[in-house]
Amino acid sequence: MFKKLQLASALVFALSTTAFGADAPGVTATEIKIGGVFPFSGPASSIGVVGKGLLAYVQALNDRGGVNGRKINYIAYDDAYSPPKSVEHVRKLIESDEVAFMFGQLGTPGVSATAKLLMSRGIPDLAVITGSAKFTEVANYPALTTGLVSYDVEGKIYAKYLKKVLPNAKYAILYQNDDLGKDYVKAFKSYFKDDFDKKVTAAAYEITDPTVDSQVVNLKSSGAEALLVAGTPKFSAQAIRKAAEIGWKPTLIVNFPSSSVSSTLKPAGFDKSVGVIVGSIVKDPTDSRWNDDPGMKGYRAFFEKYIPGGDIGDTNYLTGYQQGLVLEQILKQCGSDLSRENIIKQAKNLKNVTLPTSMPGIKINTSDKVNQLWTQLQLQRWTGESWEQFGDVLDGSSD
Repeated sequence: MFKKLQLASALVFALSTTAFGADAPGVTATEIKIGGVFPFSGPASSIGVVGKGLLAYVQALNDRGGVNGRKINYIAYDDAYSPPKSVEHVRKLIESDEVAFMFGQLGTPGVSATAKLLMSRGIPDLAVITGSAKFTEVANYPALTTGLVSYDVEGKIYAKYLKKVLPNAKYAILYQNDDLGKDYVKAFKSYFKDDFDKKVTAAAYEITDPTVDSQVVNLKSSGAEALLVAGTPKFSAQAIRKAAEIGWKPTLIVNFPSSSVSSTLKPAGFDKSVGVIVGSIVKDPTDSRWNDDPGMKGYRAFFEKYIPGGDIGDTNYLTGYQQGLVLEQILKQCGSDLSRENIIKQAKNLKNVTLPTSMPGIKINTSDKVNQLWTQLQLQRWTGESWEQFGDVLDGSSD
């Protein structure tokens, strides 16, 4: 599949440009045209792999005949995690490619830069890969749904956990200095309220910084017994490694975007990552405990066929695969009505959807009032060889 993909300033998987009715732009009798933008290159390219997983699933779906008799013409561009490029590409998807809707756009900066443009054109913006809390405000983003647990919910889950296991300790947060990182800090502020300044020390880094070594050293000096890293895999790996190098052994949590074994733990060092905690929605495809799991067997077979040479330990591919499953479900529910109105209606009408590669007990439920695909997480701890789940499935209201 990937031999067909041209990864330069743009990555395009295109089939046709025929229109099908003024009330259903981007739709013909045989296909539906969908757009996406991902950081295939640049400082966040490690999470751009999500887009490759989604593209691979679309290829597999088309090989099975598509959905309801239509193939999916998915057009994906590379914004290199640059908001101006995101805007440029989304305009092209709207005006030149004439997509029916957007699905799976990745990156808080890019989604922030393009959400109002899409809304002004009445184009559904579904399953965006950002947990920025502002996008969960349905009244402000009526045609948008999110494809990650919100960073606010995730942050509160971690805050509650730390208060339970280290009630009298000080906590440190290393965060990316954008909406992604800031939402975790806000979640801790919301949870600890007046005690925040006494209990929490936070340090920011820029996505363009070469390392976060100095921030980790400074956070150790705060006397914190726990560290939350709220960023992307490259910097989470650096933080884990640096903490080990300076002999700091806090209870160390990384956020879900940095939960990949291959992208975060491996470069940090599996030995240095022992004890790292994360909240996840997906099963680890490299873990032998899932060897007999039907969903994981299916994923491994898919991966071997459609992502040859890829690193199956990189769960960002799996996130993209799950995005594909959600896209398929929405299109199935749409039936023959692929108007934009019905597309967003069905995206907000997912009821107890259980994906075969998700953690047991985690389900998707959306509605007119809840636009988040995921609202639950399962905590797990790295043993040095695999993730070990502990506790119950949690959500933002869990004690």
